Amino acid sequence: MSEVTNTEQRAQKRFPLLSDTNINTVLMNGAQIALCKLKRARNFDARLYFYAEIGAFLEVSLSRGAGISDDTRKRLEALHNEATHIHMDATKASRAIK
Repeated sequence: MSEVTNTEQRAQKRFPLLSDTNINTVLMNGAQIALCKLKRARNFDARLYFYAEIGAFLEVSLSRGAGISDDTRKRLEALHNEATHIHMDATKASRAIK
């Protein structure tokens, strides 16, 4: 066998679960983790960071030809909307205290 064929076979054996749907799982899990951290954030800068992180996941999901499903896009949009409300409500609450 050629060198290239051996390398490809070894790569497939090392990562048997790689497929087009993995990007969907990675995007959703990353966004959900960021949302959990956003909910626990204590100050504006931390909330803004995690909100921007969720926005980045949503933006990546808009890439065409990357194997990202429409279902993932819809779920990320819903998660981003939830994050928007959480971030805005927390900002309003902190301004009301001052």
